[in-house]
Amino acid sequence: MKPLVRMALGIAVCAVTTNFIASAQTVISAKSGLLHYVEGRVFLGDQLVESKFGNFPDLKENQELRTEEGRAEVLLTPGVFLRLGENSAMRLVTNRLIDTRVEFLAGSVLVEADELLKDNGVTIVYQDYTIQLQKKGVYRFDSVPPAMRVYDGEVLAQFNGQNEEIKGGRMLEMNGAMAMAHFDKDKETDELYLWSRRRSEYLAMANVSAAKSISDSGMYWGAGNWYWNPFFNMYAFIPGGAGLFYSPFGHALWSPYNVYGYLYSYAPYYFYPGLGYGGGSTSPRTPRGVNVASGAVARAVTRSGLSGTAASSRGGFSGGGARGGYSGGVSAASIGSGSHAGGGGGGGHR
Repeated sequence: MKPLVRMALGIAVCAVTTNFIASAQTVISAKSGLLHYVEGRVFLGDQLVESKFGNFPDLKENQELRTEEGRAEVLLTPGVFLRLGENSAMRLVTNRLIDTRVEFLAGSVLVEADELLKDNGVTIVYQDYTIQLQKKGVYRFDSVPPAMRVYDGEVLAQFNGQNEEIKGGRMLEMNGAMAMAHFDKDKETDELYLWSRRRSEYLAMANVSAAKSISDSGMYWGAGNWYWNPFFNMYAFIPGGAGLFYSPFGHALWSPYNVYGYLYSYAPYYFYPGLGYGGGSTSPRTPRGVNVASGAVARAVTRSGLSGTAASSRGGFSGGGARGGYSGGVSAASIGSGSHAGGGGGGGHR
């Protein structure tokens, strides 16, 4: 049985057997810079970050985040994740959603933008280069050799008075000129890329129960935002509207208005704010981009009647940490292992 399926089944067992339903789910949107997950040795300023359930430190403006033998994930504007590899550093210049600026200092950073909301802006600065994200996508920054790669999406690069739009499959060599080159985005992957892809999958799993919780609560959900899911010990990104969204890594992201179509395997009866409901058939279907593990989570949520807020501190899945080293696999997911711990160190970095 594949590790992610074992993890999903572990979640199912926890969901069915636990009677504890946590109610403290919150929405955040005021600013960027939440330190969402760390594993290994990660420093916020001069302080080593320690793992604590439900504790997510804020990066202050002009504060530095760096890793040694560790990795970190930071939430920027809603739908945008920044991930640091080993021996890397960044500084949060401004944390305003309208103009979030991050200075990339050293090492390697990958940015996953699931959605760029209207009036939100994300800019990455490296030395004299300014990179503005234009579309959802996956973007990679390295300091040795200095380069920015666009795996998917589009950026506007600025240097020494020059502007250049850069799209998927192209890279900017940041060596004192506006030098462009092509790269093979299917082959140029490494440990940071594979870890980011796994993190994206965990976040897609957390999205399902969080979207159901919002729907069950009757809360109006407008634009996309972060939503605290204590079952997974992470903030899931929940899109707005009634459409079906996909992350750049290909995972489905459900809004509260269409999640039941996934949970109960019928073409969703969409709810359009201000317009009411729109139709769909009742024939079973498996949407594109939904993996086996996510399907197991959906079945667990459906059978148990959970609203996405079940929390269990004994075994199972209590966060999104990937303990399986850097091979691209996940090795610590089964029920009873207590291996995943989001929001801090306990991910078993190797």
